Amino acid sequence: MELVHNFSLLHDDIMDGDTERRHRPTAWTVFGVGPAILAGDALQALANDLLLEGPAPQAVWASRCLAAAVQRLISGQGADLAFERRNDVTVDECLDMAADKTAALMACACSIGAIYVGAPASTAMTLTAFGAYIGLAFQLTDDLLGIWGAAEVTGKPVRSDLRSRKEVPARGRGRWPARAMQAGKLAALLAAGEPLTEDELLRAAELVEAAGGKKWVEAEAAPPLSSAMSCLSEADMPEDVALGVRRDR
Repeated sequence: MELVHNFSLLHDDIMDGDTERRHRPTAWTVFGVGPAILAGDALQALANDLLLEGPAPQAVWASRCLAAAVQRLISGQGADLAFERRNDVTVDECLDMAADKTAALMACACSIGAIYVGAPASTAMTLTAFGAYIGLAFQLTDDLLGIWGAAEVTGKPVRSDLRSRKEVPARGRGRWPARAMQAGKLAALLAAGEPLTEDELLRAAELVEAAGGKKWVEAEAAPPLSSAMSCLSEADMPEDVALGVRRDR
C-alpha cells in the first residue's frame, strides 16, 4: 500500500506542479518529469509483484483488490483535474471524488492484510468500510490543510489548492444572502485567467471562510469519523488490536 501511495504522490506532484512534499523538493523538480513518472510506474508494478510472490492463501484476491483501488484512485484524480477547469462543481461531486481518490485507497489499506491471509469475508468487509470512512474524513481535513495548514507542519506549500483552483468542498456553503455574496466574490476571483498573487490567495482563503466553507468542512468530517469507529467496534479482531487502532487514530 505504501508503494502504491508513493506512486500516486509522484504523479500527483507533477500534475499539480507542487515543488515541495514532506519538507523536501518533489522528485520531478530534482530528477525531471520523465524519471519521476517512470519511478511512479515502477512502484505500482512492484506493489503487485510483492503481493503475488508470497504463499498467502488469497494473494490473488489481494492483488485484485489493490488493482481495483488503484483504478478508483485514478478515476478520482481524473475528476480532481477536471474540476480545475470548471466553476460549477457541486459538493456531491467533490465528495464522490474524495471517495474515489482517497477513501478507496484507505479502504484497501485497512482490509488488504485480512484479505491476503484469508480472513472471513465479513471481517474484510468491515475493515473496508472502516477505511472508507476514515479516508473520507481524512480528505475533508486535508482540504482544510490545503488552504489553512502551516507549510512547516504539512510539508507542502500553503494554499496550494486555491493556487491550482481546486474545487474543494470548502469553497462555500452559505445559505444566507451575505454568505452567498461572499461565495460569488470567491467564484469571480478564482475564475480570473491570470495566476493568483499571494494577496489574492489570502483574500480567497478569507472568502472561503466567510462563505461558511471552513466550518462546514469541519462539521462534515465528524460523521464519517464516528462511522469508522463504529465499524471498528463491530470488526472481528482481538480487542488489543482494535485498541491499538483507536490509539493511533
